[in-house]
Amino acid sequence: MSAPPPAPQPGPQSGPQPAPAPRRAFGMRLLVLIPALWLALFFVAPFLIVLKISLSQTVIAQPPYAPVLDPAGGLPALREFVAGLSLDNYALLVTDALYVTSYLRSLAMAAGSTLLLLLIGYPIAYGIARSPRRIQPVLVIAVFLPFLTAFLIRIYAWVNILQREGLLNEVLLALGLVREPLALLSTDAAIVIGLVYSYLPFMVLPLYASLERMDDSLLEAAADLGCPAWKAFWLVTVPLSMPGVTAGALLCFIPIVGEFVVPDLLGGSGAMMIGQTLWVEFFSNKDWPVASALAVALLAILLAPIVIHQHLQSRTLGGG
Repeated sequence: MSAPPPAPQPGPQSGPQPAPAPRRAFGMRLLVLIPALWLALFFVAPFLIVLKISLSQTVIAQPPYAPVLDPAGGLPALREFVAGLSLDNYALLVTDALYVTSYLRSLAMAAGSTLLLLLIGYPIAYGIARSPRRIQPVLVIAVFLPFLTAFLIRIYAWVNILQREGLLNEVLLALGLVREPLALLSTDAAIVIGLVYSYLPFMVLPLYASLERMDDSLLEAAADLGCPAWKAFWLVTVPLSMPGVTAGALLCFIPIVGEFVVPDLLGGSGAMMIGQTLWVEFFSNKDWPVASALAVALLAILLAPIVIHQHLQSRTLGGG
């Protein structure tokens, strides 16, 4: 009787071996730590500096504010530093008509421009999403192609277009639509035109992303059930594109509120937006504490719609 064959010895396993658990945990912590350090270094730390300056008072010195913390003074210097901080600058923001008007004007201009961007951008995004798939990338590039030129050059081009002897007035006169050149430059209309032109891609791209992902079978089902095309658009397409509408509105509204270049070049000096007021306080009046308070208040105003959007989105996902 022959001896039984020897039991097979376990050989080396083929394929990549999973990393040890401690190494994977360290890698995950590192992935979270790097962006956290980036935010802390370039957002939290500068914000705390601006917040501290906003609680200070203006002085003719260098730096142009007080109090200034002296680490060598120890605990007494720290107590004196804390005692010198106050909320007077924030009280000034809500009592001075200049700052209140700047905030309200910025919010109104941003809301109106965002609405116009939505009315113009939605048909463009809808047309791109409903075009043949092979030409959709070309159409998207066509939307962004003019914006490869430098921002300042494009805004200065609008200065030449909107002035009394500019191209727009020449066209209107040639068509007989007006009898004399219109005063378009240094008006609110010029600011809105510049803002809508500058931020159009930021509205079109999120809308296109939402519309392009929509299931066309839903529209076919609505048509089979006897729903007219306009009603199917309103009851099916528009609700499904709301994430793109919200994203585009936030991408446009938030930077427009603090816009400086467009209103400074295309608008007049009679009524300034908050970005222009910030510039004047920092560089002309040298009032760093008030300017910092303006910046902190502006940040709080801009964070409000983001927090509301995140809250509503969390409730929607939770309900789903």
